[in-house]
Amino acid sequence: MTDAIGLQALEQALNALTTRVSSLREARSAYPADPRSTLDAALAELDTARELLEASLRELRKAPKRSGERESGSQRELKLLRQVFRTFPVPVVVLDASGVVRRISAETSQMLGSPAGYLIGRSFPLLVDVSRRAAFRSHLTAVQQGGQTATFQTRLAHQGRAHTVQLAVTRLTMPGEPQEMTAIVILPLEAQVAGAPPGPVDRSDATLIMAAARRQELLSTMTRLLLDEESLRQPVTVTRAARLLAAESSDWVIADVVRDGVPRRACVLGPSDKPVTELVRLIEGMTPLAAPAVAHVLTGGSGVVHEMLEEETLLGEVPGGPPLLRVMGAASLLIVPIQGEDGALGALTLVRLRDREPFSLADLGLMEEIGVHLGLALRARRSFQTRSQAADALRTSVVPRSLPDIPGFEAAAIYHAGSSPVGAEFYDVFPVRDGWGFALGGAAGKGEEAASVSAMVRNGLRVLSVWESDPGEALRKLNHALTAQNSGLFVMAVAGFVRARKISLASAGHHPAALLQPDGGVRFTAGGGVPLGIASEAEMFSEELTLTSGQTLVFYSDGLVASQNEQGEQYGENRLADVLARCVAQSPATVVKAVEEDRHAFSGGRVWDEIVILALRVV
Repeated sequence: MTDAIGLQALEQALNALTTRVSSLREARSAYPADPRSTLDAALAELDTARELLEASLRELRKAPKRSGERESGSQRELKLLRQVFRTFPVPVVVLDASGVVRRISAETSQMLGSPAGYLIGRSFPLLVDVSRRAAFRSHLTAVQQGGQTATFQTRLAHQGRAHTVQLAVTRLTMPGEPQEMTAIVILPLEAQVAGAPPGPVDRSDATLIMAAARRQELLSTMTRLLLDEESLRQPVTVTRAARLLAAESSDWVIADVVRDGVPRRACVLGPSDKPVTELVRLIEGMTPLAAPAVAHVLTGGSGVVHEMLEEETLLGEVPGGPPLLRVMGAASLLIVPIQGEDGALGALTLVRLRDREPFSLADLGLMEEIGVHLGLALRARRSFQTRSQAADALRTSVVPRSLPDIPGFEAAAIYHAGSSPVGAEFYDVFPVRDGWGFALGGAAGKGEEAASVSAMVRNGLRVLSVWESDPGEALRKLNHALTAQNSGLFVMAVAGFVRARKISLASAGHHPAALLQPDGGVRFTAGGGVPLGIASEAEMFSEELTLTSGQTLVFYSDGLVASQNEQGEQYGENRLADVLARCVAQSPATVVKAVEEDRHAFSGGRVWDEIVILALRVV
């Protein structure tokens, strides 16, 4: 069919082609085990369709209507030919010289699952299977330059559909177009639909509402994950977010974070159903700034979405190899910043493969919101870490890392934090002039201010012990300092200086110490006095002890004896004395452990206030 034909003959030939194509489709469905004969016939019909298209285009070259003239017969024929093109029984696409879709038949729109308005203006090679895209571009260029018709078998992927097709590519001249165009006739050989029935993608209101609901559910799930305590305590925030996105929204997820001003790769997750371990390792080793699209998002601070990839080098290239997106099998790309106060804290890169619906502007909006939430979570975690480090520093300032050796004594201590992350109880063992000193106590209150006051008392006793030989005098000077500050906090404390086997004790409102005798008897020291920081001339209670071999002196915080059971009963000093009586001849480490285990059983493991136990035994 090389000569021009009239419209009537063209319509008749088109109707006959439509009938034969319909018969071939029925034959393929009826005899799926014998596709070869159907395929051979289909290829012949493909040539017929191409010839009909060429004849139609020759008719389209007729002169268009001049301005101001009434519609001529040629103009009516032109409209009819355009209608014929739109209703062509096989998929047909017309491309401009750069490969961009200019016109599309209704059959093509139905096969690809998108309206013509969505596909016109997009690059057709992007629909071609990534592995064969470069070869198709070469065929397209050869047809455009040489004018010879070419056939090409490949896969077209769009909107979650993958079609194995035979393409017939031919050059043509369109009326009114300054450049030559290219027509592609598409013969579907096989179609695969992932998770959706055949036919156009449903864009009904109900579907859009369901898609919006799924996006909102993903955002809610992400928010709960980021607010989880583990995300604040452990460096897993970005990884956990990436795992959720990989499970719910994307085939590939790449997370990059900025540390010390340098973007670094934090996490790479690939499709769980594909053998991509080596590719994951390769991507992990690549520099984020080597990906132009990632660098653009990090510097620009706004997200980008590529529903159809027009440039395969957006994520850079495999070292010494092809573009990374081609190796990944990517069809759609989305990148958003992890938003910080003064710029991006990182970037999230999401990639979908060709068998999934591409990312949309709605997905971009959702992911940008997630990027904001993730940035807030990272800043909250850093603030939490800073406070945790400060709390650790305060805790170290009130509790020694280890106890020193005291000549002639064995020592052991145990400390349990209460409900507050920063404790206000302290204990210490330190050298003094001609001997050793120890102290135990705590500010009345919780939090950082109470801990700082306790740290001041502990360190103040260490300093004053250099000049003072009496622990009572050291506590009095600390009391003057606290009352002068007028902080409103008071401190219960006990201090003792050990010289040989003599111990000088001073108490400022603290519980009395328990003295365990070698025969199992238990008595309590005087204790008492007025807590530090209440009155400048408050009285301190002092006592002198001379210990013998086998005696054990046990100091304890209010949190021990004030512990309660389920009935609201307090642990108390009588129960403490009973436990100590069973620890005759035991080491201090065994004594403090026995007391703690008994308290734990009594209170059901609950701890409200800090618990400190310090035991000294004469060897």
